[in-house]
Amino acid sequence: MQQEGSEPVPYWRLSAFYFCFFGLLGALFPYWSLYLKSLGFSAADIGLLLALPMATKVVAPNLWGWLADHTGQRLLIIRVGALLSCVCFSGIFLSQQFWVVAMVMIGYSFFWNAVLPQQEVVTTSFLRETPENYSRVRLWGSIGFIIFVLGSGAWFDAYSIDSLPLIGFLLLAGIFITSLAVPTPHQQKHQRASQPFLSVLRQPAVAAFFVAGILMQFSHGIYYSFFSIYMETQGYSRGVIGVLWSVGVVAEVVLFMVMHRLLPLFGVRLIMSVCLLLATLRWLTIGYFPELLWLLILAQTLHAFTFGAYHSAGIDCIRRLFEPGNQGKAQALYSAFCLGLGGAIGSWLGGLVWDYRSLLAFEMGAAACFIAVFVIWFRLRDERL
Repeated sequence: MQQEGSEPVPYWRLSAFYFCFFGLLGALFPYWSLYLKSLGFSAADIGLLLALPMATKVVAPNLWGWLADHTGQRLLIIRVGALLSCVCFSGIFLSQQFWVVAMVMIGYSFFWNAVLPQQEVVTTSFLRETPENYSRVRLWGSIGFIIFVLGSGAWFDAYSIDSLPLIGFLLLAGIFITSLAVPTPHQQKHQRASQPFLSVLRQPAVAAFFVAGILMQFSHGIYYSFFSIYMETQGYSRGVIGVLWSVGVVAEVVLFMVMHRLLPLFGVRLIMSVCLLLATLRWLTIGYFPELLWLLILAQTLHAFTFGAYHSAGIDCIRRLFEPGNQGKAQALYSAFCLGLGGAIGSWLGGLVWDYRSLLAFEMGAAACFIAVFVIWFRLRDERL
């Protein structure tokens, strides 16, 4: 991929990183809860354990983002974070006791959460002339997710789910190896922002963006932690569960291929509002009609909007609302409070109500997204958007 009048974009090297990063999510997200269940943990234990990696995002990305913005050494931080996350995750092979598993998840996620926000800044630096092409790089992450969610589901139907930690370790190693191949963009120099970061955060549109992001990821925290368990209680095999996960990501890939046209056409505010409405519909459909496979498939295709389109619009929001010197901190804050805090609270509260009434968890997720529609529509107003 070549931008006119600028440095070439290392398309395949960036894409390989996203392939491994989201391939790891494809292997872990759908099946880690089932792995923990196979170890004998309760729903409350599982909800807490799955909340821990999200909770570390509240601290870790901000620390790494501050360090990256002040040193300009984003690629070094990405590589060190990837290596240390791999080292910490290897502790899962020593013991599967609750507190050992908890420490492993805290340790590996603390460093792993340093990786993606800074990689997003590196990628957008290469794409500074054509930022709408972000989705064309990011779609390889979705392809990696699909391959590993389908492959893992078929594998775990035939063999023990005890092999999941080994798959996770190998993909973490792949993230580190591919990070070594990513070059430094020419623009990847330290830049000071003209506005203090805290003063930007106080702007109404910026605050609305983060509040809506927390609410959206609150609902996804419930989904990521308990969708597979919910489907298994309905009698679906792990292979079918893998297919259901992959349906949404296939739809996401299709959307990423056209997202570079949709963003300039409709704008981030309209796209994010529609995505939140579709998320509300998605969680209610999954919660109320789990026995209808065809309806579940339709609900899963909405992942293209509830994650793919919303995330792409969110990345563009950060690019527009924050100067380059603040973008590392902004990406870190987005990861911390939206992907981290929101998802952690969703996973934790979902675990608390699950044994009482599993449907209530999905109802809470739908309510959060519906509230976020009004936050975006009435408060996300800025001339830069």
